[in-house]
Amino acid sequence: MKTKITALLAVLFISISASAQLDRSKQPKAGPAPTITLEVPGEFELKNGLKVLVVENHKLPRVSYSLTIDNQPITEGDKAGVSAMLGAMLGNGTTNISKDVFNEEIDFLGARLGFSSDGAFASGLSKYSDRILELMADAAMNPLFSQEEFDKEKERLLEGLKNNEKSVEAVADRVGSALSYGTKHPYGEFLTEETVNNISLDNVRAFYQKYFNPNNAYLVIVGDVDFRTVEKQVKKYFKKWDKGIDFTTNLVKPNPNVASTQITFVDMPNAVQSNVTLTNNVELEMNNPDYHAVLIANKILGGGFNSYLNMNLREANGWTYGARSSIGTSRYGASRFTASTAVRNMVTDSTVIETLKEIKRIKNEPVTAEALANAKAKYVGDFVLALESPQTIARYALSIKLNKLPSDFYKTYLSKINAVTIADVQRVANKYFKPENARIIIVGKGSDVIPGLEKTGVPIKYFDKFANPVAKPEFSKPIPDGVTAKSVLDKHITAIGGAANIAKVNTVKMNGDVTIEGVPIALKVEAKTMTNPNKESMEMTAEGMGTLMKQKWDGTTGYREQQGQKMPFSEDEINEKKSDLGLFAETKFDLANVTLESIVDIDGKDNFKVKVMSNDKASYRFYNVETGLLSQVESTSKAQDQEVTTTIKYDNYSEVNGVKFPYGQTIIAGPQTISMNFKNVKVNEEVTEADFK
Repeated sequence: MKTKITALLAVLFISISASAQLDRSKQPKAGPAPTITLEVPGEFELKNGLKVLVVENHKLPRVSYSLTIDNQPITEGDKAGVSAMLGAMLGNGTTNISKDVFNEEIDFLGARLGFSSDGAFASGLSKYSDRILELMADAAMNPLFSQEEFDKEKERLLEGLKNNEKSVEAVADRVGSALSYGTKHPYGEFLTEETVNNISLDNVRAFYQKYFNPNNAYLVIVGDVDFRTVEKQVKKYFKKWDKGIDFTTNLVKPNPNVASTQITFVDMPNAVQSNVTLTNNVELEMNNPDYHAVLIANKILGGGFNSYLNMNLREANGWTYGARSSIGTSRYGASRFTASTAVRNMVTDSTVIETLKEIKRIKNEPVTAEALANAKAKYVGDFVLALESPQTIARYALSIKLNKLPSDFYKTYLSKINAVTIADVQRVANKYFKPENARIIIVGKGSDVIPGLEKTGVPIKYFDKFANPVAKPEFSKPIPDGVTAKSVLDKHITAIGGAANIAKVNTVKMNGDVTIEGVPIALKVEAKTMTNPNKESMEMTAEGMGTLMKQKWDGTTGYREQQGQKMPFSEDEINEKKSDLGLFAETKFDLANVTLESIVDIDGKDNFKVKVMSNDKASYRFYNVETGLLSQVESTSKAQDQEVTTTIKYDNYSEVNGVKFPYGQTIIAGPQTISMNFKNVKVNEEVTEADFK
């Protein structure tokens, strides 16, 4: 044991000595780059123009097929969305095999098969490779375009558009692309309900005939296959794929960068946090000599957890769950540099200032030798690790062809990464990161964030959710004479049934469905409440999985239980629950703690904004001006040393025993959205004291 301890101390001493002798003020000399040996894929080409790359790898009995149709970008005009419709309809059967039979066979083979408007992907066991390839070819060459399937996919696409109407992220992406490239450019064009409704089944067929052909297509095959066998299979199944008519696109130039920094603001009153994206256009191709230096510069600025942006906005200030930057490449002279994050409303203006500061920092101050070395090490590690996948070899080979790269591009990749200097980082940062010519696109709740943004001194231009310029919105309207906090609360009480009917409610039981964004599991919720005193029970279940989570409050103490782990409420949680007024809080408020602040827009409707103080904490309640019903409640709490704003939205009020209850409730907390759709509400039934234990 003594020998082991002595040896350990010796190693520790050597490590400390080495660290002490390291001069961190000087950039360390890069060691020799690892020698990269890339397998060269086998290649052949069919007479119709289909080019095939084959990478044999016999480690696992699997094979994958990736079809890429390398057409120039195109615009779809008043039928924007036709390519999305085509992608959704491809792979749903063929003229030779019905949809159900086709999908059943794919499942039977244990295979995967998916299509887009410009390609396809299939994979499965190599012993079924011949049939998988045959099915993929049949679906690509003989698609089944039925009116029934068209109507179904069109409805699904329209439903997706409606869902995105309230998505801050979707609006930010759409406006950012439209303003950066222009709506007449393929990268800036977007689909709308109107353009989707313009599309017919014949339009989809015509689009397929013109653009889905082998002229510019590449088929990459990777896995446990034999080159000569593959060659015979591809020729057998794809030789009848007719070559289409060659076409060229006259691409319009993307919009120029703005002359000076400006804020592009889109008001979304339903937003619980702001999406902030600084962006400027760049022209950068992979064969540009700056390419590797740009990768390193972006990694240091915002390409990883330890980047300038993330360490400032997340780690130092706790304003966000993450801040990132990226820079794209394009063969068509149209790409963007972006630095983006999502933050709570009250720090939107500070986020703008700090984002600009960090970008100016990498432009004006040389990065440290340590930051440069760390960025290089990350790229080297990721690159070497990726080489273990045969798909990587195929992807690199295809990239060389599509981007017209030198044949040794990836063999010399690491040596070029290691050759990047501190001076290179500063040079390319000044060339490609252009805050002085950038739009800072902010999508958020204008009534909360505009006063602070105006103080930054950065000019603000206003746009709607479809990138059209608009006048500055009216964020707050004057309160009519005679309207007070009490009159707003009284109107709400009357709207839901009146004080007399409310007083008769002793217990409430609600059952419904739950949807958690990003969780593909059907969930059920049962909520029980007692009004005097306030007691609560909530249980969430999943079919076949039993109870996933429960929470109980008996008026004195409580707990939550998840995955068999029972956690009693903390003292702070108990105090918070004791101050919670529960159902029909409006009948119990101390009016001395209630303030009517303004009239604001929520989802296109005027709402009274009422501030309620409790235990020195403020929450905000919003009541529809016309109906008097509660629309929304906002509160702020701390979680993991970060402030999180929680918004609960109420809708679909229905009457039970003379009292209206919101059957629709949506909870938004940070990045998480939980939607509850109650199906059944019972008053003064099926609730006992035992339910809260």
